[in-house]
Amino acid sequence: MAQWLIKNGHLIDPANGLDDVMDIRIANGKVAAVGKSLGAEMGDDVIDASGLVVSPGFIDIHCHLREPGQEAKEDLLTGTASAAAGGFTTILTMANTRPVIDQAIIVAGMKYKIQTDALVRVEITGAVTKGLEGKELSEIGDMAQAGARAFSDDGYYVNDGRLMRAALEYASMFNLPVISHSEDCCLVADGVMHEGCVSAKLGLKGRPAEAENIAVSREIMLAEMTGGHVHIAHVSSKGAVDLIREAKAKGIKVTAEVTPHHLCLVDKTIESFDSAFKVNPPLRTNEHIVALIEGLKDGTLDAIATDHAPHAYEEKDCEFNEAPCGFAGFETAFSVLHSCLVKTEQWNLQALIQKMTAGPAAAFDWKDRGHLSVGGLADLVLIDPKKEWIVDPHAMLTRGKSCPFTGMEMVGQVVRTMVDGKWVYQDGKIIRN
Repeated sequence: MAQWLIKNGHLIDPANGLDDVMDIRIANGKVAAVGKSLGAEMGDDVIDASGLVVSPGFIDIHCHLREPGQEAKEDLLTGTASAAAGGFTTILTMANTRPVIDQAIIVAGMKYKIQTDALVRVEITGAVTKGLEGKELSEIGDMAQAGARAFSDDGYYVNDGRLMRAALEYASMFNLPVISHSEDCCLVADGVMHEGCVSAKLGLKGRPAEAENIAVSREIMLAEMTGGHVHIAHVSSKGAVDLIREAKAKGIKVTAEVTPHHLCLVDKTIESFDSAFKVNPPLRTNEHIVALIEGLKDGTLDAIATDHAPHAYEEKDCEFNEAPCGFAGFETAFSVLHSCLVKTEQWNLQALIQKMTAGPAAAFDWKDRGHLSVGGLADLVLIDPKKEWIVDPHAMLTRGKSCPFTGMEMVGQVVRTMVDGKWVYQDGKIIRN
């Protein structure tokens, strides 16, 4: 296996408190040494990372790879290629595939496909209920033993509180989280965007923020009742942030994530009726964005997750009301947040990297990820913080070409990604080992 010495890069490793120009040596798929002025050893391939940021590989605890059954949207190869281009070295794929990942045999089949097709580390989410129908609990124990790392009916709210309670109790036996898509079904039925002034102006049915707040409140109470770990997916409302903050102060086992699009885009963008902006939960107002940013800063929100949800071009190329929710998110995630929040001095680069590395790893207790400790996994990214580029979905590696950031000018981009001591992505191209 190749041995690498990465010299003169600005190493930002929040888990280990490192933020300085340092060198890092990679050998046998592990971090062999970290320090200043490391000398080259026999067998080292030296990379001069002057002007670049060196970070632990990003971790995405919420994405959709669409396989099995929806390969026209994405598959393991295109999805993980896209993840590598975005700097993600570990991703957690959701269960809403065809068939749904609700049995141990499907988890096992996915694990086999991951070994043969995936370019980055892929972890699997099992469904909470059979077929995502919200009627009967899935084989949670069997799936956990087969390798599932979380459980979720993402895309749907588990409306039956009795089932959600049972899921939290069952998953807690395996120290695994239950991820909640928190939206009260009755309040959001047929809604296509945030309910407010803009939805009224456009004549589109809205999805009120209160639907999220009510659902999050129930999940928190059930987590307190059971002692289970509930993780709130794609938080988008001010009320949800406040509820999660209060729950954490009480010691309830709740973690939460937020997406780049909910941090940087408002409902007013939908005035273009561009279906690329249709997402669930919907884009909200600036008041909610301010609360989300504050939630990141004070630790209420543990992680940034992409909710990468690609669709085939023809599916999104239709009227806003008829289009499916979601879009590709891997390849723009870091650049969007760096451009919108770091370059505008609303946030700092160290905190952004923390929420994309150590934060998600800690939320799901993945102790071997999210850091560059000596002896640990050699999963890392090189970032050019000054690189300017324009988002062009047709140049992306994902199969889903719908993107709300199309044509936007970005500053900062991932230029190399390493997984297990091997480069898998460099300057726009995938490297097959």
